Amino acid sequence: MPRGPVPRCTGALVALLTGGAAQAQTPVDSGLAAYIATIRAIDNHAHPMRPVAPGAPADTEYDALPLDGIPPFPIPWRLTLEAPVWSRAARVLDGSGRVPGEAFPTWVLDRAGIDVMLANRIALGPGLAAPRFRWVPFDDALLFPLDTRREAARSPDTRSLYPREAALLHRYLGDLGLDTLPRTLDDYIASVVIPTLRRQRDNGAVAIKFEVAYLRPLDFDDPDSAAARAVYARYSAGGTPTPAEYKTLTDYLFRVVAGAAGRLGLAVHVHVLETFGGYYGARGATAGLLEPVFNDSTLRGTSFVIVHGGWPAVGETEAMLGKPNVYADISMLDLILEPAELAQVLRGWLTRWPDKVLFGTDAFEGGPAQGWEAGAVVAATTARRALAIALTAMQRDGEIGPARARTLARMVLRDNALALYRLAPR
Repeated sequence: MPRGPVPRCTGALVALLTGGAAQAQTPVDSGLAAYIATIRAIDNHAHPMRPVAPGAPADTEYDALPLDGIPPFPIPWRLTLEAPVWSRAARVLDGSGRVPGEAFPTWVLDRAGIDVMLANRIALGPGLAAPRFRWVPFDDALLFPLDTRREAARSPDTRSLYPREAALLHRYLGDLGLDTLPRTLDDYIASVVIPTLRRQRDNGAVAIKFEVAYLRPLDFDDPDSAAARAVYARYSAGGTPTPAEYKTLTDYLFRVVAGAAGRLGLAVHVHVLETFGGYYGARGATAGLLEPVFNDSTLRGTSFVIVHGGWPAVGETEAMLGKPNVYADISMLDLILEPAELAQVLRGWLTRWPDKVLFGTDAFEGGPAQGWEAGAVVAATTARRALAIALTAMQRDGEIGPARARTLARMVLRDNALALYRLAPR
C-alpha cells in the first residue's frame, strides 16, 4: 500500500474509472479500479505553472522551447476542447474548494491523486516547492554553444526555437559569472557544462531534460572528440559552423552531458514523440535512434528515460527497455490516446519490462479553458483507467493474479519512480 493519506479526490477518480456510458464497452475489475484510484502517483513529466498574482509578470519559465512562436500546426483531436475528457476534468476541479495563490499547485496534485510531480521548467519558484514538486531543468542549450544561424534555418519551426536555446545558454553563463564562451572545448566542459549540472543538482534537480528532437534528429553517432574539439576551437570566437560540423560537436557533447549527469546522480530525460509542429521531424524522433547512446559502455551509469514513450513507435521503445539503464513514461500518451488504446501499450510493456514503466502526465498550459491543472486530471484519469483495463485483461487471461495486478499498478504509478529517483516515500 502507498504511504500517506488517501487522495481527497478518490471518490471522483473512482467514479471516472468505473462508471459512465462512454466507458461501458471496456469493463474493468471494479475493486482493482478502486484500488488504483487510491495510489498516490509520482508524475514523471509535467509543466506546472507558477501562481502569478494579479498585475505581476506572466510565468515564462514553464518550458525552454514553448511552441507558441512556431507556425500554426494541427494537434491530435483528444487535445481539443471538443473531446469530452476536458469537461469531465472541469467537473473534478470545479466546485471543490479551489484554493488561490501559492497553495493552488499542491491543491491540483491532490485533486489528480498525484503525490509528487517532476516539474520540467527553466526554474521552479513560489508554489512549486519540494517535496511535492521536484525539478527537471532543460539542458539542450549546453549542446549548442556556437552560432546556430545555419541550424535555425533548418525549418520554419527551428527559426524561433534555436534563439531560445541561445538565450538560455546566455542565462546559464550569467549564472556562473561568465560573459563569454571559453576558447577551448575542454574549458567549456570544465567551466560551463559541469558547473551548470552541479548547480542544477544542488538546487534540487533529480533529472535533466533534452527536447533536442525539436532541433535535430536523435541520431547521436559515435563521437569524435578530436574533431569536436577542432570545430569548437574554429568557431568559439566567431563564425558559423556547417550542419555537419555542428552535428560532430553535438554528437560529442550529448554524451559528455549525459555522462556527467549520471555521475551527479541525475537521470536523463529525452523527448521522444512523433509530434508537435508542422515541420517537426518525426523520423528523427524514435527511440531506436538512441540505441548507440544506450549501448555506450561509458554511459551505463546514467539512467535514461524515454519521455512520451516514443509514440507511435512503441515497439522500438519496448526493444530499448531491454537495456539495463533505460526506462519509458506514458506522459502525453494519456492525453492523446483513449484508455483502451493506452492499455494495449501498457500490457505489452508490463508483460516484459514491468520495472521500467513510469506514469507521467505532461500537464501543460493550454489556455484559460485548458490549464495545466485540467491536463493533470485528464492524464491521471486516463492512465489509471488504462492500467485497470490492461491489468483486468491480464487477470482474465490467467497471466497474473489479483495481488500481482495491484503490485504492477503500484509499480507504474509510484514504486518504479521512487526507486529510479531514490525518493523517500512520504
